Amino acid sequence: MHGAAVACPVRQAGRTRSEPGMDDVDQTSRSPGVRGCAFAGRVDELRTLLAAAGARPAVVMVEGEAGIGKSRLVAEASAVLEGQGLRVLVGGCHPLREPLAYGPVIDALRRVGPWLPPADRLGASAGALASLLPDLAGALPPAPPPVSAGAGPGAGRFRVVSGVRTLLEAVAPVTLVVEDVHWADDATRELLLLLARDMPADTALVLTYRPEDLPGGGPVLGAAYRRPPGTAGAVIALGPLGAAELTSMARDILGGTPAPGLIRTLLERSEGLPLVIEEDLITLAGPDGPETAAAPGAGSTDTPPWAPGHSATTALGVPRSLGEVLAERTGRLGTDAAALVESASVLAVPAGEALLARIAGLDEDRGGAALLEALRGAVLRQAGPDAYGFAHVLAQEAVYAALPGPVRTRAHRRILAVLQTQDPPPLVQIAHHTRALGDRAAWLPRAQAAADHAIAVGDHGTAATLLNEILDQPHLTTEQLSHAALARAYMATMLAEHTATTAVLRRLLRLPGLPASVRAGIRTGLGALLIYLAGDLSGEEELLTALSEVGDSNQLLAARLLANLGLSETDRFTLAQHRGMVERGLALLAATKEPQPAGSEAAPLLQAAQLFHLSVTATPGLPDLLAALPREDDDPQTLKATAIALCGAAAWSVSTGHDGRAAEAAAEAAILIPDAHMPQLTPFVEACRILLDWHAGQWRDAERGMDAFHERYPVMSLGSSGLLLPTVRGITAAARGHAAQAAEAFDEVLTRGGLNLNSLGAAAGTARLHLSRGDPEAAWRSLTDPLDHLGFLDRKEAWCYAWGLVPVAVETLLALNRPAKARALTDRHAEAVNGRDAPGAAAEQCLCRGLVLRADEPDEARAAFGRASEHWRHAGRPYHAALAAEHAARCRTDDPTDTVERLDMPLATFERLGATSDAARCHHLLRALGHEPANPLGRAGYGDRLSPREEQIRDLLASGATNKAIAAALFLSPRTVENHVARVLAKLHTTRAELRRSTGP
Repeated sequence: MHGAAVACPVRQAGRTRSEPGMDDVDQTSRSPGVRGCAFAGRVDELRTLLAAAGARPAVVMVEGEAGIGKSRLVAEASAVLEGQGLRVLVGGCHPLREPLAYGPVIDALRRVGPWLPPADRLGASAGALASLLPDLAGALPPAPPPVSAGAGPGAGRFRVVSGVRTLLEAVAPVTLVVEDVHWADDATRELLLLLARDMPADTALVLTYRPEDLPGGGPVLGAAYRRPPGTAGAVIALGPLGAAELTSMARDILGGTPAPGLIRTLLERSEGLPLVIEEDLITLAGPDGPETAAAPGAGSTDTPPWAPGHSATTALGVPRSLGEVLAERTGRLGTDAAALVESASVLAVPAGEALLARIAGLDEDRGGAALLEALRGAVLRQAGPDAYGFAHVLAQEAVYAALPGPVRTRAHRRILAVLQTQDPPPLVQIAHHTRALGDRAAWLPRAQAAADHAIAVGDHGTAATLLNEILDQPHLTTEQLSHAALARAYMATMLAEHTATTAVLRRLLRLPGLPASVRAGIRTGLGALLIYLAGDLSGEEELLTALSEVGDSNQLLAARLLANLGLSETDRFTLAQHRGMVERGLALLAATKEPQPAGSEAAPLLQAAQLFHLSVTATPGLPDLLAALPREDDDPQTLKATAIALCGAAAWSVSTGHDGRAAEAAAEAAILIPDAHMPQLTPFVEACRILLDWHAGQWRDAERGMDAFHERYPVMSLGSSGLLLPTVRGITAAARGHAAQAAEAFDEVLTRGGLNLNSLGAAAGTARLHLSRGDPEAAWRSLTDPLDHLGFLDRKEAWCYAWGLVPVAVETLLALNRPAKARALTDRHAEAVNGRDAPGAAAEQCLCRGLVLRADEPDEARAAFGRASEHWRHAGRPYHAALAAEHAARCRTDDPTDTVERLDMPLATFERLGATSDAARCHHLLRALGHEPANPLGRAGYGDRLSPREEQIRDLLASGATNKAIAAALFLSPRTVENHVARVLAKLHTTRAELRRSTGP
């Protein structure tokens, strides 16, 4: 297998255009303008790439080691696409370059001038690119006003991202190619992540990269990326070429059929790497091509060295490694050309003719002649307008490695002397060459200056690389260490990918000698990442430690810390204490005279915390506050505040029973997230939508959504609604009789979340499992020991959270024969939710009232249950409505006909949802009332097929349920279950263990 095309499904339905050039892809090709020998061995990969690019929007990733042919594959595809009239933009990342945020994308966009519509037809956001694309400034809308000093660095980045998206949409259909993304800076990688998550219409994004060189060894766009629905794409992994492909390339270059021995030797030497194969073949062909190679050699044979019958090993005459190939080529160069090539290898980045000549110590005429000789000798190539370098980084590294140490040192000194005279000075290159000379004392301030400049222009990737190098140095002064560590921590909090960022921040905290205020800044970002993105409550400890460390040294940072703590959903603080934190944070913010970047997030977080407190208590008037939030604003910080507030409101509204309000808030948040440049909020919106599907009775859609969510975000997010997904998975499992799976899901939440607003539903689910097993003592312990969930409701004033906790507590107290305590809890709940805007709490109050009235006043209890069912029905929650309706039907069984009629709705709902255990409970009551045959799902007439009852037994067996658990779930006797199990296993010709293995995850 010479290349693996791991293709994601390419959209076909609804397409109005054909896949470009698919019928023209042959086993070998040489597209017009594509340099190199025959294109061989990548036909399947080329087809995959073209199919995805033809089904725009699309994201295609091409991965493979250096020299494997990534660029050639993309070049072939680009030639086909351009031949079909599509536009292709290409930008490349480089390991050593001066700071320019989004540099590779900006380089690619410089070509769009001829395709742009008039400026008045372009979106205004494109004007933000005017300073980055000065040659196109006249064709773009006016640049927006400068970003305000207090807006933070995210404001400028937000404008650039919006501008890039607008420009791509304006020139579509278009394919944007970004090569060597393993060298991309963090700002570019984040831009690519945002584009890939929400591709502009009719646009394809193609990325090439070396997996082994990706930062941290993670995915190219980070763990946060998953290709969104409606976006085509593929991951194409290129492998080495084989003998057939090598033979095809050899015929093309050598002009004849090579000897089999030569093919074997070439394959062994190159290990299938196309770059080495091509270099070997070009060397075999000779400086003037196949004709020279075919000429008879003096004293040898009339056959060319590569022809059949010739000794391949003797004839090859080329070095094994690419370095030796390049040594042969440079050896044919004159003195001036060789000096210029050596200088280019030390410089390491493409450069203009004048700069190369000056570094090599040549005047203009000699430098020009030397450059032409290096180009004709295929040692250097033109990389852009007045930019010359090596064809591949391997070539540059090979030439550099071959230079003797003293030659390298002298070259670095010459280059450094020249670069320091340039205006503006290339700070990154200056730092690089200073370090190469081993001058640590001079390198440190130069590296810091380069990092500061990179931060100023938003190039956080280049800055991070430099700062990491600084922080790795021993014996830094306190000032040097603090400056670099705080700058590195500040940048880390700007990124969407949290796993690598968390590791960086933890490493910084382990550095000795950091002042307390610097540690506080690092801990602030770490705490927020842990809580809201990684789902790790230890982040709260980091925030508290940071608050003690910052003291009075930074009011803005303290305000941000107080805002984060004010949003905490754990039991550490009461809601009253949270309100005090927010008030203190607002006071600090108002007293601050000079905004600083470290506090730029304080205002939106404090606003979100205020809305959170109102949501938890279901305070009336909250919809008006949400409606007043700005949805359009030039300041991204304003949009950021609105996006955070809407995400929170969506999750909190679900918990109080306002599903319609939650859906609207989630939809608006999803629209704002790209403009607010906050992709980290996307998981919360997705989780909320899954919850809404589940509540609406779309259980299968919700289950598929939960599976996809778990795949996208393997680390469960704690914030807002992340812990609620395992809760509803557990409730669903319990409804279907899978008690063990339900308990596992609830335990996941309670273990990970502890005493938390989002663990209330899991605590209620656990208690209900115990009640179903006839163990009210265990149910009560699960509610009060070791975590007092009922006391938690008081501390957090969260009585309006409708996750079933209070009704199951009332039911448990009644089962324990404590009716007075059950009534007291019901009355406390009624007092707490009175006058609150919480449909879920109103329904649960009716449910609690029905439970305490059921024994002595069944008619009033039935009415209360009926009101609960009606509340849930209006809220759009059929399962909850059915459970309450079932309670109403069971209040009076002295009129069997009435009971049977009342069971019609809940039974039909349970069966539609697949709530097997709930439906079985209803069937059990019907049988007891004599209104259903003893075996409504009997086996008569099914033969070797499973009956409906047997299918239920099969599903429970597959989940690992014991006979006792199956009997409890389906309200059957153990003996009946035993007979059913025997018949199911016999019909399926399997055993219980094999059935479990064959259907398990």
